[in-house]
Amino acid sequence: MSLPYFRYLPNIDYVSRLPDSKHIGDYVQVKNLFRRAKINPELFQNINFFTKYTIIGNERPDNVAYKLYDNPYLDWLVLLANNIINVEEEWPLTQQSFSNYMLSKYGSESFNEPHHYETSEVKDSNGRVIMEKGLEVPDGYSITYFDSGNNQLVTNNNISVVVTNYDYEDKIQDNKRNIFVVKGQYLSQIINDLEEGLLYKSGSSQYISDQVVKADNIRLYE
Repeated sequence: MSLPYFRYLPNIDYVSRLPDSKHIGDYVQVKNLFRRAKINPELFQNINFFTKYTIIGNERPDNVAYKLYDNPYLDWLVLLANNIINVEEEWPLTQQSFSNYMLSKYGSESFNEPHHYETSEVKDSNGRVIMEKGLEVPDGYSITYFDSGNNQLVTNNNISVVVTNYDYEDKIQDNKRNIFVVKGQYLSQIINDLEEGLLYKSGSSQYISDQVVKADNIRLYE
């Protein structure tokens, strides 16, 4: 079953600019590319409809759609479930693209240079967390705290850990790999709701049907 995104977009009667048009008022029917599908906020906020997924290796949206739904043409739904508009910026890079990006941004000699420093976790003698892991701090950062278990002041010197340029950029890519996808059993319900939301509503002088409007003086994305 092929379910490409453009199949769901409604049409507009657009003033024809074709050379064989015989009259000024001739129209040609085209897809309304300004209209964008959105998942119903009520469904979007219901975690029962979604599950977590981790993008593996160089998987593209169509690879994920094929794996989950046996249909690569549902790649648009994978993107829509994560509010991804710009795939190049919001989807994780392939390994080759990541290497090219690193070379372009840092040069081959700077991959392992410090980007910034972060805290390591510090606990007192009772196992209580005094300093959480991953806070950005200066190099050589230290803390002093009162350890109630030992009834004394304790100083932890140099709890900062270096995060290299490579580590920093790689973490950004890893975060992009963690996405949400629609559960298979709710696929039809989500798609039907999206299709309904794309239809035109009557009440405008430009309205022809729920699938067609004229393009004269109309906000095409509404």
